[in-house]
Amino acid sequence: MNNKLISLLRQNSRLSNEQLAVMLGITAEEVEKQIQNLENQGIIMGYSAIVNEEKINDEEKVTAIIELRVTPQKDCGFEKIAETIMAYDEVESLTLMAGPYDLAVTVIGRNVKDVAMFVSQRLAPLSGVLSTATHFVLKTYKEKGISISDEEKDERNFFLP
Repeated sequence: MNNKLISLLRQNSRLSNEQLAVMLGITAEEVEKQIQNLENQGIIMGYSAIVNEEKINDEEKVTAIIELRVTPQKDCGFEKIAETIMAYDEVESLTLMAGPYDLAVTVIGRNVKDVAMFVSQRLAPLSGVLSTATHFVLKTYKEKGISISDEEKDERNFFLP
């Protein structure tokens, strides 16, 4: 039951307990209790809105994904450097990766210069950081399973010779 509830909340966290109860075939009180239990267990960490940043005209922002190669530390691996990086306000997300780099850091800044300064003055000098590679996000088409591109789709078929 928890997996179905979590799936419904992932799709739309604004559904009322009554709506969820109908979908799950239980009472609204049972839904409320299950959600409370999931929050208490740290399974549900919070709720957020998916926003089309291009439609917000009040403030320009730049998003970058920074690849970090780091040296894991004895007895704590990547945890200490991850804790340091997470503390920065500019960091939107941080993920441990398998492959050619170790950490993926998503950063939001006011402009390209701000992101560049963050990388050069805060990330690159950290003890254990071997290299960085910064990729600027040009456009987001889909976020958390939701299409946020509002461009009209061209229904014509394109055939390449």
